[in-house]
Amino acid sequence: MTETSASTSTYNVAVVGGGPAGLAAALALAETGARTALVARRVPYGDNRTTALLGGSVAFLESLDVWRRCADKAAALTTMRLVDDTGRLIRAPEVKFVCSEIGLETFGYNIENRELMIALEARAAELTNLIRIDDEADIVTPDEMQVQVRTRQGQVLMARLIVGADGRQSLCREAAGISVKRRALEQTAVTFNITHSRPHKNMSTEFHTPAGPCVFVPLPGNRSSVVWVNKPRDAERLMALSDEALSDAAEKQSHSILGRVQVEPGRHTFPLAIEQPAQLACNRIALVGEAAHVVPPIGAQGLNLGLRDAGDIADIVRDAGMNGADIGAAPVLARFEKTRRSDISSRTFAIDMANRSLLSDLLPMQVIRAAGMHAMGSIGPLRRLAMREGLSPSWRKSAS
Repeated sequence: MTETSASTSTYNVAVVGGGPAGLAAALALAETGARTALVARRVPYGDNRTTALLGGSVAFLESLDVWRRCADKAAALTTMRLVDDTGRLIRAPEVKFVCSEIGLETFGYNIENRELMIALEARAAELTNLIRIDDEADIVTPDEMQVQVRTRQGQVLMARLIVGADGRQSLCREAAGISVKRRALEQTAVTFNITHSRPHKNMSTEFHTPAGPCVFVPLPGNRSSVVWVNKPRDAERLMALSDEALSDAAEKQSHSILGRVQVEPGRHTFPLAIEQPAQLACNRIALVGEAAHVVPPIGAQGLNLGLRDAGDIADIVRDAGMNGADIGAAPVLARFEKTRRSDISSRTFAIDMANRSLLSDLLPMQVIRAAGMHAMGSIGPLRRLAMREGLSPSWRKSAS
């Protein structure tokens, strides 16, 4: 449903921000029975980036009745290959992770974000207690008992709890008084999709270069998505290439493992950074997605973290509602903080260390990195542990 009335409306919870994490959070919250508002402009998804949905992300989307609507647009990921392409004196051995080694049919699926968004939007339109407010939040004002949101067009709504899914420049985070520690990285990701003459065989290949990783991730058919992390100047150079020249560059970077490569229309860049808010929830506002964490595109953790944010806030709201508690009260927000903090902090640390070790020119760091990769490649239990932890942190299973 879409609401356009200028009068003040009251909800149990309002989600601000309509990206994949925000939409998923709104769906999950509405399915708890909470009267939920989604404050977000209904606009076409802006680029052709993809997401590798790992661990419990697909199961979560299945529980929301979303996955069946887009499963045929996704490619299974059964093998993940890491290749040291640094050309340094001390190089790490190639490591290959195969899902069958840990008893899985697939690690997950790679899907274009716009296809995922279509499926999320279709499901959202079916839920009568999810009210879509087709506008942007302009002012968010929390007080002791509720939070007021005023949209750009002047609509006012009140909610016991606000879920801020409004990205890196989060208005909700600012309204909650939550500070954020930002560290810009001297790296830029160039993203585009390709067709290729050889089948990918559902194998994702990540080439580690001195400037960062370049990963080729399967899409349906003889297609793959590419995330090529580079120095900002080199990223600008890649963006300026013709389609033919970029196709040649991508084929060379891939060492022709996919045969002849042809770049599809549409390429984008985004600067890399690490952002860590001081808190994940405060003053009746809980943060999810990039409002709660920004990490480099290493290990496909970004949106997978955001979907776990969405699932956890919905579970906590459901439990609070069943117990007759105020869903925006400090004890409820403290539980969300405790639930999400370890997952986010551990993933951020691991990604940061992996990126630093790849960029370092220090010989001792290269030795440590090569030894670690060798250990994962040759020691079965360690490799299997790395695979399981990469998909979903083990402490979540023991805590559930």
